[in-house]
Amino acid sequence: MRRRPGGGRGSSETLASLTATIGTHFAPHVIGQSPFDIAPIMAALDDEIWHSYYAQAAVADALMDLQGKLLGVSCHQLMGGKVRDKLAGCAVIGIKSDIGKMIADCQQFYDKGFRAFTVKIGNDPVKDVKAVEKIRAAFPDDLIVRVDGNSGYDFDRAMQVLKKIEPLDIDCAEQMVPPWDMEGMADLARRTSIPLMADECVANDHDLLEVIRRRAATVVQTKITKNGGMWNCRKLWIIAHAAGMRIYPGNHPGTSIVSAGVLQLAASWPGELIEGPFAVGIHGLIAEDVVTEPLVSDGPYVHLPTGPGLGLELDEDPHQALAARSLVQVPAATGRRLAWRVTPQSASTSSISPFSAPMT
Repeated sequence: MRRRPGGGRGSSETLASLTATIGTHFAPHVIGQSPFDIAPIMAALDDEIWHSYYAQAAVADALMDLQGKLLGVSCHQLMGGKVRDKLAGCAVIGIKSDIGKMIADCQQFYDKGFRAFTVKIGNDPVKDVKAVEKIRAAFPDDLIVRVDGNSGYDFDRAMQVLKKIEPLDIDCAEQMVPPWDMEGMADLARRTSIPLMADECVANDHDLLEVIRRRAATVVQTKITKNGGMWNCRKLWIIAHAAGMRIYPGNHPGTSIVSAGVLQLAASWPGELIEGPFAVGIHGLIAEDVVTEPLVSDGPYVHLPTGPGLGLELDEDPHQALAARSLVQVPAATGRRLAWRVTPQSASTSSISPFSAPMT
């Protein structure tokens, strides 16, 4: 697992590893199959490479998108119908050396209508506590404040921070200790009045069941890429709901495509969802999108697209440019990149076949 500056931990995947996993290991299990055979395909991918959820996410969501486009229906209709047509997200406040700049970031989001903030911490306990205190004091009581330790603290520092921010009406504290320290996380949960959220420690259903068994958290964050796409995220939501956990729909910073995956899943979900960072990319962290009509946001709310599948269409010009800039760094024996096309026969018998395009 790659360690981020300041102590946080992120994905163990790289562009090269994802490309190799999908193009070399997953492709034989997908080529020639119907996109409607998602269950056996995803089981085969899981058996092929254990814990490959980032790579699985791309395949799973592509299959769901293909199903919807072939049938002319949205992904949420494939998952049970529509419960909501928009979803509220939170504002993510990054760590800055100048707390005044963090407060200014908060003000910009507050002025846009955001009322749920997730404040990044996990670097310096003293500065982190001071930042949370000043943000809480600067805004009215209607502001929901959550903190995200990004697994950057050890147990002692996490405990110190939690005790100091307990009086600040913190809605929950996310992943305060490393993902491997499940016992420490459970001990923290017993010692603090602030609800804890599991993120990096939950990759699959087995991980979530362990969190529940240990009572290590009462909130769980899922991410489309981290957890293997809509297909696997829905399983986690069902388990979490059964255990009485709150669900916090999240994402890594990304384009409209990854945010649409969360929107489609949320649209079909009849239970409660709290404001999560599912649209952190399109709320200001990406420079350009790769779809013809990016998702529409109204303050904290992102509206469900109405088209089939994910409801989006690739804009080939920026997509090809970004792909070229990325893939040119990946060694390839043929000098070509793998892409996919669907051979339509009937909706139920359409199959997936590969074609190659020159790398530029």
